[in-house]
Amino acid sequence: MEDERKQKIEYLSEIAKKIRKSIIQEVYYGKSGHIGGSLSIADIITVLYFDEMKIDPQNPNMENRDRFVLSKGHCSPALYAALAYRGFFNIEELKTFRNINSNLQGHPDKKNVPGVDMSTGSLGQGLSIANGMALAGKIDKKDYRVYCILGDGEIEEGQIWEAAMTANKYKLDNLCVIVDNNNLQIDGTIEEVMSSYPIDQKFRSFGFEIIKIDGHDINEILNAFEVAKNIKNRPTCIIAKTIKGKGVSFMENKAEWHGKSPNEEQYNKAMEELNK
Repeated sequence: MEDERKQKIEYLSEIAKKIRKSIIQEVYYGKSGHIGGSLSIADIITVLYFDEMKIDPQNPNMENRDRFVLSKGHCSPALYAALAYRGFFNIEELKTFRNINSNLQGHPDKKNVPGVDMSTGSLGQGLSIANGMALAGKIDKKDYRVYCILGDGEIEEGQIWEAAMTANKYKLDNLCVIVDNNNLQIDGTIEEVMSSYPIDQKFRSFGFEIIKIDGHDINEILNAFEVAKNIKNRPTCIIAKTIKGKGVSFMENKAEWHGKSPNEEQYNKAMEELNK
């Protein structure tokens, strides 16, 4: 069993590296995009799409599939890379990111991109949508699960906490929220802009089960999702401590890499680091 686990972690780590490289390529070719927060969720989104979620690339609208809502929709490069490598569309399409004629726009588009469960981008709305999906599953007696990634800057939005109350009221134990806690948003640190700390105590006070992890440790991510599946009568919130720009030394923990494209020199240096 230990060997199997080790092999799984190595496999998922390699996929995460491919996803990071694709994130860099997408934003470089698109000449714009949100690179830092996409890199910070690469490991989490890899585990979701390549181990955790019940999905079928040949049948993207499968009725009993698990659902995923990327509430921080500006980090679409990570989602698109995961979908492409999972087989929902051709990997070559990633090079068309943000092209005027491309389906891969700056924010996920449910109508035009196979595998996208919800069009997102207006920050603060994703948890409400995930609630609706989870509640529908309860009403219809389906066994699918719903996963929702929130940004730690995004949870400054009031609607998030209305949605948190709702998730608790309806005992949505089929809902798993992941907070990407990289501590940076477009204007600086979370504390400088509008502190949402302590995040764990806030979600706990709203009735959530809390799991705290290193969001770049594949083993911890796997364990957290396993624990979440066994929580009953309340929703789960995984608070993932991450690094904005993770994997590229000159982008790590830099607010300036929230939303800009690398030039050719920076692109080559980033790809060289990720290829090591």
